[in-house]
Amino acid sequence: MRFGLPLALGLLGVLLAGGARADEVDCKNPTTQTDMTLCERARQDAADQALNAQYKKTRAAMVAVDSDQEADMKGAEKALVTAQRAWIAYRDAQCEAAGFQARGGTMEPMLVAGCIADITEVRTKELKALEDAMSN
Repeated sequence: MRFGLPLALGLLGVLLAGGARADEVDCKNPTTQTDMTLCERARQDAADQALNAQYKKTRAAMVAVDSDQEADMKGAEKALVTAQRAWIAYRDAQCEAAGFQARGGTMEPMLVAGCIADITEVRTKELKALEDAMSN
């Protein structure tokens, strides 16, 4: 991902601002910008873990589809990999753009992390639907 120096500095500021971690913050009621950023980052991490787990399942389903096809009809797994790479580029660019609402400010890392979490949660559902469709 390439979110630039402002994001890196914002994250560094979060880490230096008391050394708090998301598991030490009440993410149902964050009170500071640092707390809000930590909570969004934790949500981003959880969404990323769920996406990676679902992607493995969906990719396995696509491999299974390919295994049932003649050589000239294969390509399900390759199509998924191509789509996922394009999706990652879209997500990163879209969330970088969303961060411009507070470019250079302390809210920028929170906005980017929240955007990534939101878009990743949607993609995980899409991958689950694709897996379900391929497994029927």
